[in-house]
Amino acid sequence: MDLHEAIRARHAVRRHTDRRVEDPVAAELRAAVDAANAAADLAIQLVLDEPKAFAGPRALGQFRGVKNYLALIGPKGAQGAEAIGYHGERIVLRAVQLGLATCWVGMTYSKRAMPVSVRPGQEIHAAVALGYGVTAGEGHKPRPIEVFTSAAPPFPDWFRRGLEAVQLAPSAMNQQRFRFDLMGDSVRARPGGPYGQVDLGIAKCHFEIGAGRDGWRWAD
Repeated sequence: MDLHEAIRARHAVRRHTDRRVEDPVAAELRAAVDAANAAADLAIQLVLDEPKAFAGPRALGQFRGVKNYLALIGPKGAQGAEAIGYHGERIVLRAVQLGLATCWVGMTYSKRAMPVSVRPGQEIHAAVALGYGVTAGEGHKPRPIEVFTSAAPPFPDWFRRGLEAVQLAPSAMNQQRFRFDLMGDSVRARPGGPYGQVDLGIAKCHFEIGAGRDGWRWAD
């Protein structure tokens, strides 16, 4: 499964089986986490076989059987949140490639129950539940790509491919309020909505995968 296929295969799955995440899958996840942390000075941590973070009253209405997750820890502030979204989604797509179910989580988990280290100047921006799903999850009908940009069609092929990948990007409450403005051969991405900077990072990850890296650049 390549990254384009992983984007299409990824669905939010909130109910997991008792099957353990064992090596070599766990080793591959740790390698993806280490790469993300090194690339952006993050402190993302993989937690396995720990059910307490998703066992409280805030989580039980939505989650069942979740005992593996990513604690998405990075610098406080907007830049840290965007980096967490971007690199966290890279890890999510790797997890999908490895056959795991995933779900981005903004609020319905217990930060206090997480056995993780958070240094001064850092915060837990979000979490990702991961494991083996009871089901594979279901996709939602994608919104038209035109809602994600102020640009008027026809679009350059690379821009259209980027927006088609953005269609499938997870976001808080499925609002997808990020926007991508086309300016010649450059693109300016704008956040919006709750968890806007995290969502923007996720969407930018999808855009880059869809558009490819040649023939365009992010606007300053």
